[in-house]
Amino acid sequence: MNGGMQHEPASQPNDLGRFFLERANEGDVEGLVALYEPAAVVAFPAGRIASGSQEIRQVYERLLADKPRFEPGEQQPALVSGDLALTSTRLAGGGATAEVARQQPDGTWLWMIDQPNVLG
Repeated sequence: MNGGMQHEPASQPNDLGRFFLERANEGDVEGLVALYEPAAVVAFPAGRIASGSQEIRQVYERLLADKPRFEPGEQQPALVSGDLALTSTRLAGGGATAEVARQQPDGTWLWMIDQPNVLG
């Protein structure tokens, strides 16, 4: 979908949530996969775990196939401790997300754990 386009890296943990919304609404599967560490885990679909870039890519290919529109929620301030951060968003329709991000050696941030619906 992105034709080899470079994706802006997250310089702050909360950039990840903003980039997720932009890329999901653009249908940019590779851009979404780029938000995660290669060995990241995502609890999606409910009750299942997608582990690693290939499984995460498959999750987003299925999720974006019908071109859903994602509404912005209320992003909470990231809780940062050293090279780890907890990011979370209260979703517009109810529910909330929780993610753990890790600062990379180049100073950027990537998610390593993603729970897209902590209330589900």
